[in-house]
Amino acid sequence: MREYLQEIDRWLAEGKPFSVATVINTWGSAPRPVGTTMFVGSELEMLGSVSGGCVEGVVLRESQETTAGAAGRMLKFGVSDDDAWSVGLTCGGTIELFLEKFPGCDNPAFWQTLRHCLAQNKSCVWATRISGGPAAHHLILTDDPAAGSSAPSDLQEHAMRAWRERKSQVLELGDERWFLRVFPRKLQLFIIGAAHASAELAHLAAYFDFETIVIDPRGAFAQNTHFPTPPDRLVEDYPAEILPDYPLDEYTFAVVMAHDPKIDDQALHLLLRSRAAYIGALSSKASNERRRERLLEAGYSEEEFKRIHAPVGLPIKSRTAKEIALSIMAQIIAVKNQYL
Repeated sequence: MREYLQEIDRWLAEGKPFSVATVINTWGSAPRPVGTTMFVGSELEMLGSVSGGCVEGVVLRESQETTAGAAGRMLKFGVSDDDAWSVGLTCGGTIELFLEKFPGCDNPAFWQTLRHCLAQNKSCVWATRISGGPAAHHLILTDDPAAGSSAPSDLQEHAMRAWRERKSQVLELGDERWFLRVFPRKLQLFIIGAAHASAELAHLAAYFDFETIVIDPRGAFAQNTHFPTPPDRLVEDYPAEILPDYPLDEYTFAVVMAHDPKIDDQALHLLLRSRAAYIGALSSKASNERRRERLLEAGYSEEEFKRIHAPVGLPIKSRTAKEIALSIMAQIIAVKNQYL
């Protein structure tokens, strides 16, 4: 949705009402995942898609009523095998959408809050009542769920759970049904140690839309490593000076690859006691065993040590820096997709 901020701003500034369709359930090989949104303007302009072209025509027709002020409605479609082929799937499925007038059209504060979160890379959850009562919308800010939100406490709790799971989802709350649309911040990848392989990893991570932070107190490495894609932040300091400034939560991924225990172990001491989703370490089996001994002596448990993916990366017999980066990025994505 971040890619549509300027266009939505323009529609609102021009006073144009518009609708939003959201995928709330899928069965089989649906073309778009749960949480996907599409915006339909008053002149049937489209931003995004909910099926890759299979059902958009019906959504456009139905949106004329919701844009004019009609109540939100559920739309359910079966995607045929032939249509599935046209959007790159091997077989069809079923998708359920909720279509409504975009709440920001009549509530500027709603859009300004949502826009701020998206533009500033902050997480939030957009809760929409889809049945069991009149239209209702709440934004829950994950940094401070109670701040500025009129959402009931039980709804806030479920919204935070959905955010931790990184899954937009339908919620049954008594007689009401809500849809919790999770807007996560970008996943963060911390790369400890600047070198050829870490530069290639930063390049791949940026391609997959990670925020990249490279940390290396060694000026010679930090200043002289060529990055094909510059990281979002390159810091010449020790990990202990930088990592505490970040939440180190389920949206955090980290790889230590400085080949210096004074740097790598310092980062691991912080990461292993955090909620980071992924911790990798570039090393041989022998150096990983020495790392294990150091961490156990420092008071970390075997279970904590087992959180480290080491030697890091999928076993593709990597030989070059690019191949090493590819093996690491593939493993990171595999872990990420366990939650998404």
